Amino acid sequence: MKTKHLAYPAYLAAALVALSGCASKPDNYYTLASPVAAADAAPSTIGGTAPVYIELAPVAVPERLARPQMVVRRPDGSVQVDVLEQHRWASSFENELRDALASGIAGRLGALDVTKGGRQSSLPVWRIAVQLRQFDAVDGARVDANFTWTLRRSDEARTMICQLSLGEPVGSGMDALAQGAQRVTSAAAGAIARSVSAALANPSATACAT
Repeated sequence: MKTKHLAYPAYLAAALVALSGCASKPDNYYTLASPVAAADAAPSTIGGTAPVYIELAPVAVPERLARPQMVVRRPDGSVQVDVLEQHRWASSFENELRDALASGIAGRLGALDVTKGGRQSSLPVWRIAVQLRQFDAVDGARVDANFTWTLRRSDEARTMICQLSLGEPVGSGMDALAQGAQRVTSAAAGAIARSVSAALANPSATACAT
């Protein structure tokens, strides 16, 4: 018995190749989260008795960054940016940033993070709302960022307003760029944690120096 071989039309073969390419997964995933050194951790109580609760609102980021793909500027100073399909954050950038900041702030304060629920206490919560105003990553050059945030205790009308600009030199390659972004995020988490500590120490403060 002869075996018949089916011949696919050229256009169908091309479509199958295209679909195969679309199904390929990114080569690399990165995270913004970094471990907090034990020496950086602060006491987790107010007045030595009550635990500190923090709650971080969804982080507002520029629309071009609200995606899992890494977005980088070109080193030649071009107005164009590159969206890198093969180099992605572990989740959408704004979610990755929120998780990294929340864990970094809680770790430095020794606080309880109730961002995603689970609090079973009537004690007040420090509510933090962060806006990322600038985030420019240039391969082989720098990662520059500008953060603003507000800080308010749930049982008070007072709101603290803070701002921070950061820059990190980076080496060549996406690994180095991601590590620079991680350092910037860690520094921002440290500054926000210090603002919470300052608010605890000075109940009348409405602005912070970072």
